[in-house]
Amino acid sequence: MRGLLLLCGVVLIQLLAAQTDAQGSKSKWQTLTGFSPRVIARGGFSGLFPDSSIDAYNFAMLTSVEDVVLWCDLQLTKDGAGICFPGLTMSNASNIEAAYPNRTNTYLVNGVSTQGWFTIDFSLKDLNKVNLIRGILSRSERFDGNGYSILTVQDVNTELKPQGLWLNVQHEAFYAQHNLSMTTFLTTASKTVIIDFISSPEVNFFKKIAGRFGRILVPKSYVLPLDDKQYLLPSTSLVQDAHKAGLEVFVSGFANDVDIAHDYSYDPVSEYLSFVDNGNFSVDGVLSDFPISASASVECFSHMGRNATKQVDFLVISKNGASGDYPGCTDLAYAKAIKDGADVIDCSVQMSSDGTPFCSSSIDLGKTTMVAQTPLRNRSTNVPEISSLGGIYTFSLTWPEIQTLTPAISNPYRTYNMFRNPNERNAGKLVSLSDFLNLAKNSTSLSGVLISVENAAYLRENQGLDVVKAVLDTLTETGYTNITTKKVMIQSTNSSVLLDFKKQSRYETVYKVEETIRDILDSAIEDIKRFASAVVIVKSSVFPDSEGFVTGQTNVVERLQKSQLPVYVELFQNEFVSQPYDFFSDANVEINSYVTGAGVNGTVTEFPFTAARYRRNRCLGSKETPPYMAPVQPGGLLQVVNHASLPPAEAPNPVFTDADVTEPPLPPVTAKAPTSTTPGTPSKPSTNAPAPSGQTRLTLSLLLSVFPMAIASLLLL
Repeated sequence: MRGLLLLCGVVLIQLLAAQTDAQGSKSKWQTLTGFSPRVIARGGFSGLFPDSSIDAYNFAMLTSVEDVVLWCDLQLTKDGAGICFPGLTMSNASNIEAAYPNRTNTYLVNGVSTQGWFTIDFSLKDLNKVNLIRGILSRSERFDGNGYSILTVQDVNTELKPQGLWLNVQHEAFYAQHNLSMTTFLTTASKTVIIDFISSPEVNFFKKIAGRFGRILVPKSYVLPLDDKQYLLPSTSLVQDAHKAGLEVFVSGFANDVDIAHDYSYDPVSEYLSFVDNGNFSVDGVLSDFPISASASVECFSHMGRNATKQVDFLVISKNGASGDYPGCTDLAYAKAIKDGADVIDCSVQMSSDGTPFCSSSIDLGKTTMVAQTPLRNRSTNVPEISSLGGIYTFSLTWPEIQTLTPAISNPYRTYNMFRNPNERNAGKLVSLSDFLNLAKNSTSLSGVLISVENAAYLRENQGLDVVKAVLDTLTETGYTNITTKKVMIQSTNSSVLLDFKKQSRYETVYKVEETIRDILDSAIEDIKRFASAVVIVKSSVFPDSEGFVTGQTNVVERLQKSQLPVYVELFQNEFVSQPYDFFSDANVEINSYVTGAGVNGTVTEFPFTAARYRRNRCLGSKETPPYMAPVQPGGLLQVVNHASLPPAEAPNPVFTDADVTEPPLPPVTAKAPTSTTPGTPSKPSTNAPAPSGQTRLTLSLLLSVFPMAIASLLLL
């Protein structure tokens, strides 16, 4: 058994500390010792700052569990100094190329000829001219100009005094070939430095230092493997087998800003929990570039059932259902949003040509379905009032025709090669407003529904469709006029739409401010209160940002709430590219900063599960908020950036005024002229038909309007 485990992982020993006996069944943790899993910060907080820099190590200690272990990839200089640096060659995470452009060399590394700037070619004094920079290009370059020095093991010990220090020795044999001894360095260093853990893939190295094999370090896939589509396969028995053999298992490879299994919906906390709190086993420690997320997962989110008490009160409002996991506005997206703990599910109402209101995130079916791959693509039209591009609009198809369409999942970050739940990218079916309301009415967990209405004026004036009347009639038909247990909220960006609803019903109205604003006038707030009982604003109207960094906090939320207007904020997504760097590539950190930091009344999210789980985490109920559950300081991260590396100042966002609120009343419904042909079917040419060249231009125009939608649909595949 031991031989098998050593082959599949990295050997690990603990120095100067005895292994703690297991606590047995009394512990809630299924680790070998019965204690909570350890959090190991790889190179410090290397997901944000340059790996192994002083700020990376400091920030890890400030934002993580108290006993966080600092990880140092140990390298040796040519004069035998031990430094913390992530690789044997130095060009990837330092500016050594600029400092010593002509000092490259070529060596055999594990039998492979490798060229680069090797640590063994530089003395510690030489490296005083070298600074640490980011090693992964997708991470921010703003900290590269901070002039971070390369640290020795002794520097880390004396300057930081960590609770735990882990030295990782990757290339002991290589150093030995060049007359440098890791064992000599460790023997000398251990006289002044407390080294808690040492790991290495080289078993012969441990024989040299007479280590005891009490632990193994393995990649994530050795515990929870993935298939070729990035979905989880059944877990291996490695952890259970190791524990039976008396071995602890530490797992590497955790980082919030890399692809993880689709099963986790881009939520890093879900991934951590699957390793430390899955009901079958718990690994004994996790090695992470983002130790704040690992810390919160272990201390705040573990051992928390779906029925755990809410520690903070705010509304979780879905955006097109759980549209991060299924195509938006489908039966599956709504069912999952309810299951995931949403308080309110939403329907963006669109109208079919035969007057049926239904749910779709866009009036252009080319953006939400595979219509461009069907014969119905010939219904494409140009509607300048809605878009400068052609589209296949809902009002060009009947409801029976729309029901035949295959929905398509939204992939807002496909340019980053990030795709949502590809196995279910076309799952589910579109639902009518009536079906949506009945689904919500029959749910015992939902507190209400939100119905969004846009393009009402155009539909009345140009298509003869009254979406306001259609919504009110459907609410009456489904019994909502007599229901007191379900709140109905009507949302629009158009004040005249909400005024129309307010005149005809007693439903709550919600005004949506699409623009990013820095402030709002008192007169505008008073105008809004005439027709709305709540307001939705975008995230950047709370925390403005510039080039990926939060620059501060507005008082928009405070001013609206002072006037008794609850504030809901959108749009929350799990993908790390949707968040400024300040939130550490973790949707939970972002939600926490808006809820406990800015005090918003609700979050509008495509991933309701993440928000619903967040408000149950036990750290929110603690007398003292731990650092890994504290909201971020708006603009605080920019203060760490060297002045010369700051992003350029941007023009301030506008102030929202009463002029932005006021709109003309909705026009009356215009009777739609009857047509002798099916919508989209060309009529017979008249005797005054244009010349063939004109017909060619018309056909070409139609093809050009359909082509972008066809390409977009292919990208959804």
